[in-house]
Amino acid sequence: KKEERGKKKEAIVRGQGFAAGFKNVGFSFGYQENCWAKVEIYGNGKIEKVILHHAGAEVGQGTHTVMVQMAAQALNVSTEIIDLRVSDSATQENPGSASASRLTFMAGNSIKGAAELALQKWNNEERPAVAEFKYLAPRTTPMDKETGFSTPNFQYAWVAQACEVEVDTETGHVKVTRILSADDVGKAINPDLIVGQIEGAIVQAHGYAVLEDFKTKDGKVLTDQFSNYLLPTILDIPEKVESVLVEIPDPNGPWGARGVGELPYLPVAPVIAAAIHDATGVWIDEFPFTPERVLRALGKIK
Repeated sequence: KKEERGKKKEAIVRGQGFAAGFKNVGFSFGYQENCWAKVEIYGNGKIEKVILHHAGAEVGQGTHTVMVQMAAQALNVSTEIIDLRVSDSATQENPGSASASRLTFMAGNSIKGAAELALQKWNNEERPAVAEFKYLAPRTTPMDKETGFSTPNFQYAWVAQACEVEVDTETGHVKVTRILSADDVGKAINPDLIVGQIEGAIVQAHGYAVLEDFKTKDGKVLTDQFSNYLLPTILDIPEKVESVLVEIPDPNGPWGARGVGELPYLPVAPVIAAAIHDATGVWIDEFPFTPERVLRALGKIK
């Protein structure tokens, strides 16, 4: 609350912060992004079974669930009849990596293309109707050495965050009590999975912004134990993490979707820094915001 900003309760001061950012999707600066999919449709008078071949990696983000949803959407069938065959290098082409927030965009466009081609064959009485499709993302260009200009990326996503913190001016401890993230996802193919990714990104970023102090000396890692390289536990993360899904469709995204996996990670350190400044009146330009750094910024230690 505004009236609580900077208010002292014993040694605790409170503040609010705001930060925004953007993130590219996919590989860029001239690399031709591509992704492959294959769809097989089986049945007689109606579609009874669909086999979807795609090698996109599932690393916990829910990619395989979304792939099935997108195939069902493209074919106007139930997800119950989609049989997803994944990661078979003997029969499938390279889908690209699970990185750069790219899989929903790239896999979605490849699956959509293969499904539409297979559906055309189905409507032309081919049984089974089988189609492959390699999606090529819009072209990007390297930076021109003479002009400094380029078309570096084919898609962007945007995020804005606000947070509330409590700073103990005696101990230097920073506690993030609430953080809200508004992310432009283009089109939420699976809202629950997106919220999960946003929450996971915020918790991870909160760790590096407040706790994870990686120290080295003479080429050796000093913080090489969980006792001195602190990861956030359930007791350390913000008490409230809230998500707002903004849906402004991307013209090149499958059904307008944008990549979102890494996006919420970006503004967390800046938004906490802004809230600390609001609470204490000092800017801290180095993180993690450890008690030592906070107390030094407040002039209480050298």
